[in-house]
Amino acid sequence: NTRQAEGEFMSFDLLRHSFLQLVVDHYPMIVGRPTVNSQGRAVMSVDPANLCMPDIAEIHVDHPADAFMTMRPNTASKESSNVKFFDVTRFYRESGVSRLPRATYHKDHSAVIIRVLRFKDSDYVALAYSLSHVLFDGSGMIIFMNHWAEYARHLHSTGNSDCQLAQPPATSRTEMQSYFDSIEPVDPPFIRHFKENVPPLPMEFPANIAPVLIASPDLPTYEDQHLMHFTPTNLERMRQDIDKTQTVNVALTALCAQAMVRANTMVYAMPPQISYVVVAYDGRLRANMPVNFTGNISCTTVAPLPTQTVVDSTYKDLATAIKEYSSMVGSEYTKAVMHTIETNLGLLYRASFTLCNSPQTSYFGLSALRYMPFRTIDFGFGQPEVLSFDYYVKEGMARMYPNYQDGGVDLIFNYPDANFEYLKQDEDLAKYADFIF
Repeated sequence: NTRQAEGEFMSFDLLRHSFLQLVVDHYPMIVGRPTVNSQGRAVMSVDPANLCMPDIAEIHVDHPADAFMTMRPNTASKESSNVKFFDVTRFYRESGVSRLPRATYHKDHSAVIIRVLRFKDSDYVALAYSLSHVLFDGSGMIIFMNHWAEYARHLHSTGNSDCQLAQPPATSRTEMQSYFDSIEPVDPPFIRHFKENVPPLPMEFPANIAPVLIASPDLPTYEDQHLMHFTPTNLERMRQDIDKTQTVNVALTALCAQAMVRANTMVYAMPPQISYVVVAYDGRLRANMPVNFTGNISCTTVAPLPTQTVVDSTYKDLATAIKEYSSMVGSEYTKAVMHTIETNLGLLYRASFTLCNSPQTSYFGLSALRYMPFRTIDFGFGQPEVLSFDYYVKEGMARMYPNYQDGGVDLIFNYPDANFEYLKQDEDLAKYADFIF
């Protein structure tokens, strides 16, 4: 969402032209389709006769953008009296605009879907996009968005599309494959946990993920979305209260993981047997890979913790345990996870079905995008002012975004609406969080 400037603001033709030119010049895999190569590995094939074309459209919303904004006083800045939050739940409920479909390879769907939203009598334009996770992880997606913005700025200022990127992307999968081919995989503790403690599913799975990507039906989006805001002051106070030697991310994960166990205990009238805490990490930072590699090299670490340990531990001890699990990741673990995805889909599905909130399990997963360079995504009309997130396909997942208006963070979280009411009653969480919607 970007504040309006003089002249034609964020024109649809500019956005579409610059996007398509960037794909042609640097990102042809976006219009490719998954297949299996001669070595039996899943790869993206770009066949001119069978392209997966992007779905790009402009939508005029018959409401001003402020109709979907929730305001809070800005206690951290003298320049702005309010912090604005875009309530996506209210937007889809009241605007008449349908949710973005998932970016998938099923049938004739697209691997990237873009909507330019123009609001009535408003100085905001929203750029909504959905990209296949097969193509990008969070870091790769932000690199791509910044390249798109760079192309748009060049086209807007010069009128031609012969843009030379300041730092072209590293898109060669061969480089990544060569690096990981030299790594000996070592199962991280969570893979051993699922192998030893979760029984196999009573069905057969293909040996390769490519046919699954093509044939799997589209899952419905999980629409019970909520937002918690943490001001800079409360973030630091939380870290100091929990463990000043830990990062904000680890302290916040410990706080939310324990609150989730208490909320689930109230929801199901019984404590879960085990609590899963999932933290995503960027494989580029833990491997000898170019930081501008734009594929998907993210991975996760899963801490399977006995519920009693979570409940009885101090936040400091819980944060230390989560930190220990998060530290036990490296190239050998990333290689093992990649190998599991490529060759053992049954285990992947067993893990996916287990990681949930139920009478037996508590689940909190965090993907921290706090330090991603969203602010540099400038299409020639200024930096983004309000960030939001559309949906997930799984409950229990949270994304941490920077809030540039006051310097705090927004935790966008999927959890059933009725269950979230119990989470809002958690006294420890309420000390630091402002529940926006």
